[in-house]
Amino acid sequence: MRIKTITFFFALVSYAPCFAQLSIEACYEKARANYPLIKQYGLIEKTKEYNLSNAAKGYLPQVTFSAQATYQSDVTEIPIDLDAIGLTGVKIPSVSQDQYKMELALNQTLWDGGAIRSERKTLRTQAEVDQRDMDVSMYTINERVNQLYFGVLLAEAQLEQNKVLQAELRRSCEQVSSYIKNGIAQQSDLDAIRVDLLKAKQTEAQFEHTKRAYREMLSRLIGEEIGEETRLVKPEAVRPLTKENNRPELELYQAQIRNLRAQDSRITAGMMPKLGLFVTGGYGKPGLDMFEDNFKAYYLAGVRLSWNLGSLYTRKNDRRKIQTGIRSIETQRETFLFNTSLDVAQRNATIDKYIDQLKYDDEIIALRGSVKRASEAKMANGTLSGTDLTRDIHAEQSAIQDKILHEMELLQAIYNLKYVTNNK
Repeated sequence: MRIKTITFFFALVSYAPCFAQLSIEACYEKARANYPLIKQYGLIEKTKEYNLSNAAKGYLPQVTFSAQATYQSDVTEIPIDLDAIGLTGVKIPSVSQDQYKMELALNQTLWDGGAIRSERKTLRTQAEVDQRDMDVSMYTINERVNQLYFGVLLAEAQLEQNKVLQAELRRSCEQVSSYIKNGIAQQSDLDAIRVDLLKAKQTEAQFEHTKRAYREMLSRLIGEEIGEETRLVKPEAVRPLTKENNRPELELYQAQIRNLRAQDSRITAGMMPKLGLFVTGGYGKPGLDMFEDNFKAYYLAGVRLSWNLGSLYTRKNDRRKIQTGIRSIETQRETFLFNTSLDVAQRNATIDKYIDQLKYDDEIIALRGSVKRASEAKMANGTLSGTDLTRDIHAEQSAIQDKILHEMELLQAIYNLKYVTNNK
């Protein structure tokens, strides 16, 4: 007997309809993963890798090839008259006016004053700025999820209550029909209730359309079909536990400041001397011996020290520009925090308003229900019209709808506050 009971239980479970659940936190993650802009993260990382690789190649030997052919209007000559000193027939060699040269130069940096290191640091901080900027853009998706998610919940709650209203009106129709048979009510009383029942069905169609529209938009946003079997989980109305501001914009400001400071290190590196080795091999006419007017191979090798002192002229202004940029970002950060604090205060006031409204909703609903029941009793005694009864029915349902709206507005206000501060 026990085995049959267990088998029957599992059979019921296997045939029971399975309803998937979807939370708002899951929607955040799915919307983020589905948003086309998320591909930009990979592109930023690849660009950073390419740039860092190119910068590191500055330590490799740099090879340069050059070739030229020239014709000179005049060449160097030794101004000595050999005939006058008795050296008749002796000629001093001269250089041809047409000259040719091909060279292959190799330069190896020994010390660049930290230029490559500072450039790589700047590239990393710029990539971080791009990533933090992407974080800011992606974070705005949460606000759109909030609007659609709570839009669906509100439409579904209104639909459920609308069904209760229709059931209430149908029950009233049946009662008034029996009253008409007993001569207590008139046909006009029944017609008045039927009109309100039709209006309730109209409202149901509007709620259904709104629900489908919000579900469709939310489906597109998260990249996943949300069917009727999927139930959106109603979150708890709990305020954020902390008032700390964790918005991604703050990380963006810090990344921008780090990038400017990295640029400042490039200015310092640009003022340093550069030391390196060089080897140059060539073939031309003339070679290194300018008086040997033949094609000949040659080479040069040595150590080169260079120091561009021109950067000293603009050093102060360049650094002042960076400091000005840092102060500008700090001002933007302070402005953002100030505006956010105002927004937080406003949203907290909105939450308090809905909490206060909900304190009275249950009492209003109870009183409206008491008035409706009294009207039903009067209708049964033939002392109240159908129009007056439907008025009291609608008054009760309106109070219930107000509570539903206040609950959803409170939830959305709490999650909007979470969005403003990025807190849970």
